[in-house]
Amino acid sequence: MKNFILYPRPPYRLDLTVWVLRRLPVNAMDRWDGEAYRRVLVVDDLPVEVTVWQIGAPAAPQLRVELRGAHLAPSIEERIRDLLTKMLGLDVDLTPFYRMARADPKLTDLIGRFTGFKPPRLPTIFEAMVNGIACQQLSLSVGLHLLNRLCATWGVERGGQHAFPRPEDLSLTRVEELRALGFSNRKSQWILDRARALNEKSSDLEELFGMEDAEAATRLRQLPGFGRWTAQYVLLRGLGRLDVFPADDVGSQNKFKRWLSLQERPDYAAIHQIIAHWRPYRGLIYFYLLLDQQARQGLLEEAGE
Repeated sequence: MKNFILYPRPPYRLDLTVWVLRRLPVNAMDRWDGEAYRRVLVVDDLPVEVTVWQIGAPAAPQLRVELRGAHLAPSIEERIRDLLTKMLGLDVDLTPFYRMARADPKLTDLIGRFTGFKPPRLPTIFEAMVNGIACQQLSLSVGLHLLNRLCATWGVERGGQHAFPRPEDLSLTRVEELRALGFSNRKSQWILDRARALNEKSSDLEELFGMEDAEAATRLRQLPGFGRWTAQYVLLRGLGRLDVFPADDVGSQNKFKRWLSLQERPDYAAIHQIIAHWRPYRGLIYFYLLLDQQARQGLLEEAGE
């Protein structure tokens, strides 16, 4: 077992950040019990059970991290530090966004209740891709249940919990096996195509990091199964592109309608017309609207808000 301390850029609240990462209580990969965040991560082929607590106030935040696993070399600890920094938004500076929000009553009302939230990211682009595919044209709850089954079946296990499957974990899987979990035939094929391409190194996702948002979205949309929403989802949740708002799904449109008290549910074009002047932070609005919905559902109070 290893322990260390992380120091997020203040203000910081672990509970709010984790709730945006996990989205709904049914998420079995990203676990939150009101005090600690838990997840199994695989580093250098070794599963590591990671637990994170916040021990400092939002204005002076500290996170205590505990690692459990076999042969926890210093290199693994450093990799986990880097992963958590990315996943939990520890080094994201939202000062310019807060400054912009103070001058806009709409934003002030939305984000004021959630000071300390930082935008999270899924640990790998592959995981973001699979998340996006799983949730296409389904409710978020159904999509997360599919992902839970995928992890329980093919994710590396540690302490009774499973990591998210890596491309190599799925490379020999058959379409019929994913269909048995509830995935459609097309989604099964798209997921396995990505897993095999990455495992065989015929595809390189790292090149996306060097691209502008529009170029990266275009590259993603060239892949089978990746429309506009899925590509933008991967940009926001996988690459941390905070100016990307995936506005094609009905859930986001309904959140927007409620927030601004609109008469009709806005479509993609209408949402982007409204948020145009909030560049380069339009994707943050997506996250804050999710927090607003979770607060309405009482989830944040359960998490110790």
